[in-house]
Amino acid sequence: MASLIRNAQNTTKTPALPAILPKHVAIIMDGNGRWARSRGLPRSEGHRQGTENLRQIIRAAVEFGIEIMTIYAFSTENWGRPRREVQLLMRILEMVIDRELEELNGEGVQIRHIGELNGIEPRLQRKVREACAMTQYNQRLILNVAFNYGGRDEIIHAVKTLIASGIRPEEVNEEAVSSALYTHGLPDVDLVIRTSGELRISNFLIWQGAYAEYYATKTYWPDFDKEEFRTALFDYSNRRRRFGLTDDQLNDLADSDDDRTRG
Repeated sequence: MASLIRNAQNTTKTPALPAILPKHVAIIMDGNGRWARSRGLPRSEGHRQGTENLRQIIRAAVEFGIEIMTIYAFSTENWGRPRREVQLLMRILEMVIDRELEELNGEGVQIRHIGELNGIEPRLQRKVREACAMTQYNQRLILNVAFNYGGRDEIIHAVKTLIASGIRPEEVNEEAVSSALYTHGLPDVDLVIRTSGELRISNFLIWQGAYAEYYATKTYWPDFDKEEFRTALFDYSNRRRRFGLTDDQLNDLADSDDDRTRG
């Protein structure tokens, strides 16, 4: 993977990017099984190809200058899938850590796990913790891996953390809750990308994505390539994020900023 990232940085001519880029991109990597079925292949091959595709998307994120990327790798609901498929997904994560960790660390990618490690095989727990510890000071790209993650579970975890800290009811506010989430210290999500044509959030980053822009594509995850990633970024750049305000209010704020700049 290091060679992929290095080649991206050494490209002499890079196609244009939008002037406005999201700082934090989240991806629901959906459609591996359907990609495989459409080709008469086992679901396991879809997961393997989806893992390979992640390599080029990480490369693209580095090239595009994305600061934070959160990927939905395994949800709390995925435990309900066939046992063999769950075991395969666990092996894939372990394989990725073994194969890619050293190079990712060398290229300045910080790996963070968001979700619960309880219930995961102890050897894999150890490898996840080691990967996070090894890369904790890297800053080129923060890669959040949502594994054994659920948005509702995260909020429950945050509430329990606040209660255990002794916080008083009147001290509970958005800042306090955000500080107790798995993503504490990071900005909220700007753009959520979902592949495979589904139009739902699937219990993913419920709090952090409250005002995120959404980009849905019918492309299955193994076929979601760098150029469609670029298309999603251009689509995002054409949105006007209001955060509950009106267009007139946003125009007034922009005029005030211009006045301060000229002053």
